Amino acid sequence: MKFQLWAIGKNHEPYVKEGVELFTKRISNYYPAEWHIIPMPKNAASLSDTDVKKKEGEIIITQLQKDDYLVLLEETGKMLSSEGLAGFIQQRANESTKTIVFLIGGAYGVSDAVKKRANFTWSLSKLVFPHQLVRLILAEQVYRACSINRNEKYHHS
Repeated sequence: MKFQLWAIGKNHEPYVKEGVELFTKRISNYYPAEWHIIPMPKNAASLSDTDVKKKEGEIIITQLQKDDYLVLLEETGKMLSSEGLAGFIQQRANESTKTIVFLIGGAYGVSDAVKKRANFTWSLSKLVFPHQLVRLILAEQVYRACSINRNEKYHHS
């Protein structure tokens, strides 16, 4: 199994880049992991919020593989504890899932087409975080889940 962590927007800001790289490298001790930053549509400034979501959605849908297991991060999704995420990841591994794609949508959310394509919708919190910070939280929580599944001490530190 491998993890792909997708985000719409700009490259990692310096204040999160080091942490994202650190946790992504740590995840790679368990499963191959890589980031895929999807640029906003070129003419996004001249489009309505709905049209931006639609264009971003088209890009996402075309880049997904048929067998990718899509986890959409969205505030309306299901909340999981760290142990719950660990169990979720272990279940995907037990099912021989080839690739889990964790998707952080754009500033306006994601299109209905992406919501329908998602295999699971996950909420990190009832709080709203900046998209850049969500990248760091996502990477850390996936690493934490992997360490829980291996019964390593990171989760207890």
